[in-house]
Amino acid sequence: MFETAELGRSISRKAFAAEEPALHKALLKAQFALRDAGVPVIVIVSGVEGAGKGMVVNRLNKWLDTRGVETHALWDETQDERERPFFWRFWRLMPPRGTIAVLFGSWYTKPIVDHALELTDVDAYERALHRNLQLEQLLVDDGALIVKFWFHLSRKQQQTRLDADLEAKTASPQLETYARQYKHFSSVSERAIRVTDRSHAPWHILEAADEYYRDLTTGRLLLAAMQDHLASIPDCAGSGNADASLTPRESPSVGPAEPTVLEQVDLSARYSGKDYDKRLEQRQSELRQLSWKAKHKGRNTVMVFEGWDAAGKGGAIRRVTAGMDPRLYRVISVGAPTDEERAHHYLWRFWRHIPRAGHMTIYDRSWYGRVLVERVEGFARHDEWDRAYQEINDFEEQLIDHGVILLKFWLHISQEEQLARFEARQQDERKQYKITDEDWRNRKRWDDYRAAVHDMVGHCSTGYAPWTLIGANDKKTARIEVLDTLCERLAKALD
Repeated sequence: MFETAELGRSISRKAFAAEEPALHKALLKAQFALRDAGVPVIVIVSGVEGAGKGMVVNRLNKWLDTRGVETHALWDETQDERERPFFWRFWRLMPPRGTIAVLFGSWYTKPIVDHALELTDVDAYERALHRNLQLEQLLVDDGALIVKFWFHLSRKQQQTRLDADLEAKTASPQLETYARQYKHFSSVSERAIRVTDRSHAPWHILEAADEYYRDLTTGRLLLAAMQDHLASIPDCAGSGNADASLTPRESPSVGPAEPTVLEQVDLSARYSGKDYDKRLEQRQSELRQLSWKAKHKGRNTVMVFEGWDAAGKGGAIRRVTAGMDPRLYRVISVGAPTDEERAHHYLWRFWRHIPRAGHMTIYDRSWYGRVLVERVEGFARHDEWDRAYQEINDFEEQLIDHGVILLKFWLHISQEEQLARFEARQQDERKQYKITDEDWRNRKRWDDYRAAVHDMVGHCSTGYAPWTLIGANDKKTARIEVLDTLCERLAKALD
């Protein structure tokens, strides 16, 4: 594979100077067109240590308008990053639509280095590469352009640069380490490129011995990728910004008369006041101890609360948090996305709130909005919400693989109970803020939401992240069942 990058190609300084102005101008034109089209661009700069990657990044920042470019040098993981799933650090750096992120180091660096240094086995390495493929496919499906560069030096060329750096006393520890194991690093890197070289995010292997050839070829390839992407966008409209509401809604997967998983939920259970108070105090005391145990063991916890409007999600969350030290948890109330959130992939705003080790994040509504309200109300196209099932499963699997304790609750009530609660809210001045015109509109589409919930459970109730469906016609029963499930799952995970 790397033989094609050891041919001794070079470009004279004069030839470089002659072509650079036109290339510079064309890159700026393409950058501005992608900005106007709302396309996020991710440029990955990887390769052999000592190949001049830093000089390439400097050249790109010279050629592009830096007001629309963020450069991220990804070296060792910080403690904050190690306490969260691997991709958390990268999701935080994802460029908004219309901007460019240059990743000097990427989601390939750690898997390659760890495997080359024999810190991981073959299975772990293959899983890491598969995860990279999933991430890139997810981003491309959302309209992103990913351009991946691998800068190559032969073993002799790398050693020559190492000798020069040693003499000048500027050699990095990484260069010395990697030079000693050149053959092994080359083999591991070749596997990564071969597995993840796909048409939607191909690798470009560049000969890096001659700086003028290296930099000019990088610019040519980046320009070609940008122009090809622009040509694929109808009328140069941003694929990530399409008006999905204009797309006809899909027919529900189950009709009003057909049974769904929701009909299996028991809505008849009732808790008496005395029994409720006793059980509530018992479970909250147990949860307090378990939350501190999770803190001491460094286990992250994520809770998701979904359910019908007026099903009692807020009340259930308050009973959960009342049993914990406020320093250990954070509640994220999810509403309509902000302009900043709409400028990213829909999972971006949830990834950034993943808790650090020993802490908890509670989502009052969540990423499942993509397959619920966005599906039913037509805010997402059919292809967007349809692929979201797998994207969500992959996301949750990454949380679990890191050791996150994940719990998902759907609070179910009957139509009659919802109507009674809506009317009660309208009559109570303390609760009128909870009822909106949107709630009444959503109620008219009960059957569509019912079908969407059925599909959500069918696609996303997995062995590693099952849904817990809770009957909430009686609020006290629902709160106790949430606490029971939470304490039992935490105790099992922490033991």
